[in-house]
Amino acid sequence: MSSPSPAPTSRPPASKKKAKAYLVAYNLLSAAGWSYILYITLAHLSNSAAPQSLIQGFVRPIYVPSYVPAALVPLYKRASTTYAAVGRDTAYVQSAAALEVLHVLFGFVRSPLPTTAMQVASRLYLVWGIADKYPAAQASPLYASMVLSWAVTEVIRYTFYAGSLVGAEPSFLVWLRYTTFYVLYPTGAGSEAFVCLTTLPVRTSVQHWDVGSLIRGLLFVTWLPGLYVMYTYMIKQRRKIYGTGRTLGAKPKSS
Repeated sequence: MSSPSPAPTSRPPASKKKAKAYLVAYNLLSAAGWSYILYITLAHLSNSAAPQSLIQGFVRPIYVPSYVPAALVPLYKRASTTYAAVGRDTAYVQSAAALEVLHVLFGFVRSPLPTTAMQVASRLYLVWGIADKYPAAQASPLYASMVLSWAVTEVIRYTFYAGSLVGAEPSFLVWLRYTTFYVLYPTGAGSEAFVCLTTLPVRTSVQHWDVGSLIRGLLFVTWLPGLYVMYTYMIKQRRKIYGTGRTLGAKPKSS
């Protein structure tokens, strides 16, 4: 009696392989783009000569509030000129995220379309509809903290996604993905909100509030509820991975 033939090995369709290869490339390139933004931002903030020799000739008087300690004035000035150093590059790198809406539409990833579209749209509005148009937003030191929070978050996120696609998930990368949001979400969302606030009309009369002002005002008042939703979602995701009380170096729960 002949031995039974081995069951045929199931192979993913060629289209799925191509989609996976594309997603790996997309995530790696996105991580590289945000790594560049992170590097340029940190280099600018650490360059003591930055306010005197701004990139692209972007020069305007820098107002330093009296409550800023004297020791932090140089850093405050550098933070207030961060847009000149990295603003357009940040906008271009962030614009690539519009592809993530198409990824959902084409079924490349299983993410809720409304949530993905809203997150991408809000970021695009911040870089093109606010930071690109309003000098007050460009001169805000919180633009620097916003970009830093975005860059660190996205380097970790895209690297994590690329690793997950190829079955490589180092424990330190998993920990970073599901832990750093405790700090980066509040600093990122808070900075976004107050960058928006700098562009709102000082006067409260109706004639000074156009449609754009109302949209930016709405973004400001909804950042805290939005942060709560994102924050609690990530806490739940972390508990699924680690449970409670886990620390750096701890292994994720086995599935």
